Amino acid sequence: MEYRRLGSSDVTVSVITFGAWAIGGWMWGKQDESDAIAAIETALDEGVTSIDTAPVYGFGYSEEIIGRVLSGRKRQAVQLLTKYGLRWEKQEGEFFFEPPDTTGRPVKIFRNARKADVIAECEQSLQRLRTDYIDLYQCHWRDGTTPVAETMAAMDALLKDGKIRAAGVSNFAVEEIDEARKVIPLASYQGPYSMIRRDMETNILPFCREHDLGVLAYSPLQRGLLTGKFTEDHQYAEGDNRAKSQYFKPENIRRVNAMLKEIGPIASAHKATVAQVVIHWTLLQPGITAALVGARNAKQAKENAHAVAFTLTREEVARIDELASSLKLDLTKR
Repeated sequence: MEYRRLGSSDVTVSVITFGAWAIGGWMWGKQDESDAIAAIETALDEGVTSIDTAPVYGFGYSEEIIGRVLSGRKRQAVQLLTKYGLRWEKQEGEFFFEPPDTTGRPVKIFRNARKADVIAECEQSLQRLRTDYIDLYQCHWRDGTTPVAETMAAMDALLKDGKIRAAGVSNFAVEEIDEARKVIPLASYQGPYSMIRRDMETNILPFCREHDLGVLAYSPLQRGLLTGKFTEDHQYAEGDNRAKSQYFKPENIRRVNAMLKEIGPIASAHKATVAQVVIHWTLLQPGITAALVGARNAKQAKENAHAVAFTLTREEVARIDELASSLKLDLTKR
């Protein structure tokens, strides 16, 4: 495993970071708890030291599972990355959307990054995670009803109190990242990035490289599409919102699978899976610090961790770039 520092902070993360959205059982379909625990345990045993989660992932459930697993391990050996600002129990702030919860009941989600609420939310996360500090605390989404300066003032207070080691932002526009970093030192930015979703390269990645911000790429496998395991007639489990995603249109699945078939020989040459090659390619992109990769069972967690066990040649990277750049998808809304 390789480890990289987040910007100029003193937080170092594993380049493969365990993404804990799916194990919360929200928007991915039902999750077996024993499988979720085994996935986390296996990732840690394979050298993954960093876990990224959020309160809204299962409405506290993801953080609770992580807290239980880590209660039996040395806290300093793991970096806990969590977020704030998406509230469901407090209906205040900027309305975000109304998805079903883990039972299928519609629930309203609000973006709330007010100072007092952020500090209170941090305490809730600390309790669920069974720890007295968070390594990286990230604003999940920009709350348009709250000034960035007020939100960052909460981060400043939490840093001074030792409740968090570093602050980051997620899903912010470049202008908002810049505004935030002028209030407090930012360690990182988190956003969506994969070989079929590369809009971050336009301005965010250059900005983060220029200002020494770590970049955490989420969905590098495009929610599993880039594993090659989906078919055009895939039947989605109840509660799995990939069924509504434009990326998972049958024609897009066909086109992606055709591209992945071309990548297959490269994977075979390294005795790797196509998914491992995709993750590895992601980590080679300029400015990317770590890839947040989810796993719902021990097998997936082990496979993800071994995505850095080989080295792609320049020619192989160039071939993958060519294939990805030539892929045309229909990303109009379904």
